[in-house]
Amino acid sequence: MSAELPIPPFYDQANARRFAYRPDAGELFRAAAAWRAERGLRPRGEDSRRTNLLLVDVQRDFCFPEGSLFVGGRSGTGAMDDNDRLARFVYRNLHLISEITCTLDTHFPHQIFFPSFWVDRAGAPLEAHREIAREEVAAGDVRPNPDLAHWLAGGDQGWLARQAEFYCAELERAGKYRLYLWPPHCLLGGDGHVLAGVVQEARLFHAFARSARDGTEIKGGHPLSENYSVFAPEVLLTHDGGSLGAPNRELALSLLSADALVVAGQAASHCVKSSLEGLLEVILEEDPALAKKVYVLRDCMSAVAVPDPTRPGQLAADFTPQAEAALGRLADAGMHVVDSTRPISDW
Repeated sequence: MSAELPIPPFYDQANARRFAYRPDAGELFRAAAAWRAERGLRPRGEDSRRTNLLLVDVQRDFCFPEGSLFVGGRSGTGAMDDNDRLARFVYRNLHLISEITCTLDTHFPHQIFFPSFWVDRAGAPLEAHREIAREEVAAGDVRPNPDLAHWLAGGDQGWLARQAEFYCAELERAGKYRLYLWPPHCLLGGDGHVLAGVVQEARLFHAFARSARDGTEIKGGHPLSENYSVFAPEVLLTHDGGSLGAPNRELALSLLSADALVVAGQAASHCVKSSLEGLLEVILEEDPALAKKVYVLRDCMSAVAVPDPTRPGQLAADFTPQAEAALGRLADAGMHVVDSTRPISDW
């Protein structure tokens, strides 16, 4: 069976724009059993060709205007439109997708990329949507909140200050990002942490209809490092050689063990970009030909574009060029950049 399937009748496109939409897992289980019988779906274990789907951070805080870090893209409705296309892609290709893995950006109140971590020279908190350069930390113009040292550094404020400067220097040396302060988002236990409803709905329906594992991967919990990529933190070591995390090569190799790996999610300019770049690092170490297994759904992801509150209709920050440049580099390395509306059989 290779032809695309119809969209199940329960799917409501309007739910892709509803922050609070929560699918009923019991109803989905019953609907999946009927759909499996009606469409002759086979269990995932019988797939002769395996296709894995990696969904990066399709969580409420990124996917809706009510979220704390909505990825609206230049259109202003980006992630909501992406999720509608993504859900439809899963339903149309239910019989071809073997497993779905969802990453979950997972944070706590005080992390190095949140304003709550920092104060200025006078001790006042910083605002989100600004960069921090190493020179600012070295000069004391910004510094870690000394009140956090008791649990982050055993009370050693000097160690924490040195670590903050070292961290910013390591980011700048790597040449990928400067430290950027984001609004608090994807806080564990909060409404914004969970998957967007239509994505959770499609994921559960696939798992029930195909008897598939469909797991999750948690990332981003270390207070002293960013973790845009699911495959590794941005910085691995502290200034004195301690560990901030380790690369997750096992996940990358597991995903690449399939015949094809499809990738989508949020945001194209940050977590998707970094995850694909991290995946490419593993590919180049193992076998560059593996890049040909990877398919990126360019119409199921958007770039961060921050509206300017002082200039209606204008953007205070726009990371679309970085996302587009990354897709070009990944395509040059052998990955395929495709549209979700194109049948898999034509890829």
